[in-house]
Amino acid sequence: MKTILHRATTRGHANHGWLNTYHTFSFANYHNPDRIHFGALKVLNDDTVSPGAGFGTHPHENMEIISIPLAGQLQHGDNMGNSGIIKKGEVQIMTAGTGVTHSEKNGSNKEDVKFLQIWIFPKELNLKPRYDQLTIENNTKQNDFQKIISPNANDEGLQINQDAWLHLAHFKKGTLNNYQIKMEGNGVYVFVIEGNVKINDLILNKRDGLGVSETDDLAIEALEDADFLLIEVPMKLPDYFV
Repeated sequence: MKTILHRATTRGHANHGWLNTYHTFSFANYHNPDRIHFGALKVLNDDTVSPGAGFGTHPHENMEIISIPLAGQLQHGDNMGNSGIIKKGEVQIMTAGTGVTHSEKNGSNKEDVKFLQIWIFPKELNLKPRYDQLTIENNTKQNDFQKIISPNANDEGLQINQDAWLHLAHFKKGTLNNYQIKMEGNGVYVFVIEGNVKINDLILNKRDGLGVSETDDLAIEALEDADFLLIEVPMKLPDYFV
């Protein structure tokens, strides 16, 4: 088993006034040669956007882009005709493929919006752009792994163009559960949203991250009530990204 630990305090940070953002991996003006990506996971940004502000319309291509609101209202719009607001308990995904333009803004003029933005390298290039979203709030599993992203069209959650699975989890204090790696050659990145957990004798606190590879499973124990995200991705990138 191989592990790589990223403490919350070691992340890249930028405060632009309207945007307060933390980068687990190299992004924008933050460059760390030891933190380029974790397998196919390229970006894990922890963003807070001020009321009425946001990211104006901008382009992407050949990337899987996932947004997970943690608080407030995230307003989305794109050139595929999708628009609306998502909140905590909802997830959105875009296959940027041949090219898409979109905006992400704070849908409130009174409170901050907090969300995780995740980019994953795609399995196939130049697909037709696609958007989808999911409401999970009423189906949240307690003390288990709630699947929100999967490569399988008929599976629980949203479909992604990659052999990747994302799970959200809410564990009550004292819960111990085992996560099984879905595909040989994959690793999993655990990001603690709230609380703290123990994995293989390592204690992870709020906003800490741990990448685990070369294993079939990992045991996760909640030392207090905890919310966390698991991002399972291939550790080897396709040749066109190397």
